[in-house]
Amino acid sequence: MSSAVIVDKKKVQTPPLELHYLGDRVLRKPTKRVSKVDDNTRHLVRDMLQTMYSSDGIGLAAPQVGVHKQLLVVDCDPSNAANPPFVLINPKITRSSKEVCSGEEGCLSIPGVYLDVVRPQAIEVSFKDENGRPQKMPASGLLARVIQHEMDHLNGVLFVDRVENELLLAEALTKHHFSMNAVKPVQ
Repeated sequence: MSSAVIVDKKKVQTPPLELHYLGDRVLRKPTKRVSKVDDNTRHLVRDMLQTMYSSDGIGLAAPQVGVHKQLLVVDCDPSNAANPPFVLINPKITRSSKEVCSGEEGCLSIPGVYLDVVRPQAIEVSFKDENGRPQKMPASGLLARVIQHEMDHLNGVLFVDRVENELLLAEALTKHHFSMNAVKPVQ
């Protein structure tokens, strides 16, 4: 079920893709489904993985690198070369647990800011892999959190939009030179 796209899990001097940051309109634009999984898609996946590893991330969604496609990469164990990353194309959450939990999240598009977000503890997600094959996967704990976080990006939602403690949010954003005006709270 994990990725067959091979990328060394190491930092490169110049990542292939440029990250966009909170306040950039590109992060708020909804994405389009990937109609055909081909070599261009796999090339984008490789570049996204290399960019994610170079930035010490464990998840990256296409909008974060300015690509408006429903595509994300996840690797909750980036230091383990034997554990391949997940590639989720056109992901859709088909089930969510009633149990929710609060956990600290950060984002490559909002460096330095780490705050608690409440999300379902477990999910089931259907998607296409990098070969275009339909897949279905249960996820819980950190993996479920990362997939939900990255899927939010596909809808123009950032984790700061889900932070309930406005005081802590304002403090953290100000400290890292981001504007509260860039936050769009989720109802």
